[in-house]
Amino acid sequence: MKNGIYSIVKARFLVNQDATKNWRFILFIVVLAIIMIANTHRFEEKVFEIAALTDEVKELRSEFVDRRSELMELRMESTISTKMKPYGVVPSSVPPQKIKIVEKEDKNFWQKLWD
Repeated sequence: MKNGIYSIVKARFLVNQDATKNWRFILFIVVLAIIMIANTHRFEEKVFEIAALTDEVKELRSEFVDRRSELMELRMESTISTKMKPYGVVPSSVPPQKIKIVEKEDKNFWQKLWD
């Protein structure tokens, strides 16, 4: 047992005759570690990008609500009438009337024949 731990501490497994197998395995482990670190880094970048986009969406949504409320206020009849008073345009005192257009039914040949 003491001899096995001592050989590991001295790293004799890297200089023995079978060392090529060990070096290949160590190189494989190092490549896997590099791939794992790169994958974690890309994942964290995407998380930060998602957080930034979420904040931007919230900001744009609040701006949309503000603009919509401003538009609703500008479309009100009282706001329009106060802004148009200096130009001499006032709301009509007579309410509008709905105009209905009745199209004459064009009779075809057979309908004229039976009449």
